Amino acid sequence: MFTKGTKKFVYTSLQKWIFRLDPEKAHHWTVKNLAHLQTSSLLLSSLHRYFAVEDPRLHVHCFQQSFPNPVGLAAGFDKHANIYPALAALGYGFVEVGTLTPRPQPGNPIPRLFRLPEEEAIINRMGFNNDGVEQATRHFEHLPRPNTPIGINLGKNKDTSNEDAAEDYCTGLRALYRFGDYFVINISSPNTAGLRDLHQTHALRQLLTRIMAERTELMEGCGEKRPILLKLSPDIAEELLPSVIETSLELGIDGYIATNTTLDRSHITHPLRSEQGGLSGRPLAERSTKMIRAIAQQSEGRVPIIGVGGIFTGQDAYDKIRAGAHLVQVYTSMIYRGPTIARLINQELLTLIARDGLSSINEAIGADIR
Repeated sequence: MFTKGTKKFVYTSLQKWIFRLDPEKAHHWTVKNLAHLQTSSLLLSSLHRYFAVEDPRLHVHCFQQSFPNPVGLAAGFDKHANIYPALAALGYGFVEVGTLTPRPQPGNPIPRLFRLPEEEAIINRMGFNNDGVEQATRHFEHLPRPNTPIGINLGKNKDTSNEDAAEDYCTGLRALYRFGDYFVINISSPNTAGLRDLHQTHALRQLLTRIMAERTELMEGCGEKRPILLKLSPDIAEELLPSVIETSLELGIDGYIATNTTLDRSHITHPLRSEQGGLSGRPLAERSTKMIRAIAQQSEGRVPIIGVGGIFTGQDAYDKIRAGAHLVQVYTSMIYRGPTIARLINQELLTLIARDGLSSINEAIGADIR
């Protein structure tokens, strides 16, 4: 039986070896091993017993469903929807797969993933590399379903124009509607040319009108309403955000994810700062929390927000929850802190709510903007 200190040493030693690998090769190695782990239901249940923090004070109810804890894994790790059972076993309250596009695409040229260890950051310009929605459908049909919610992040193919983008999102929605507990319309990646132009009011209205109409048809067919969320860019112009919120709420959006990666490098000193792509990790923390607060205030709390960006500790997650997020997501911190990150954050959240005399994490949601 390992002691806590030994476990930390084991990951630190493994991390040193992993960090000698090219970042994308390291990711593929990790995915391969997780895929192997999930072939055994015994292994999955053993992983869950170790990594999960079971405490009713962490339960969150939103999007008409129950989340066992507020800490999820963001899209981008399980790009092909083929390892979500193993990821859910690592103690996450929910897992988001994708980004998935209608047709398979290889993404941008390699190298396209860069570590900035001194900044605890990552730069990526992956470009929605994935196997497409048909392959994802096959995975969903055959892999074991976790007890935690699974979100599906949808994008458009690189060669689809913005004028035709709505059909790409609707194709993904139609193909995967029965599998997702919620769906994300990703218009905020900086790595698909012109994608962020869909934040503009006229383009956003056209896009969401078509998507919501498709959701209505699908809902009438199966009798279930799947929540649709909008994932926003942290680089959106401050004067544009009110229009984005007003337009999307008017058209029936069910929630927001704030935020995607940033193009800003103003506080980065690492030699790789000039690499093109989106920056994630520690430098994004304050920026994303500020945007969460702005969205919560402008939407008047009418729909839930998932906060993401620079979450490494329970305090980081707590800051976003108090700013208005119902749930949070991690990604980069798992690379730097290891597979126990969800457990560590959840344990710290329990300490923080006890310190503040709260009976559950729900009482902290939006506490700083009331």
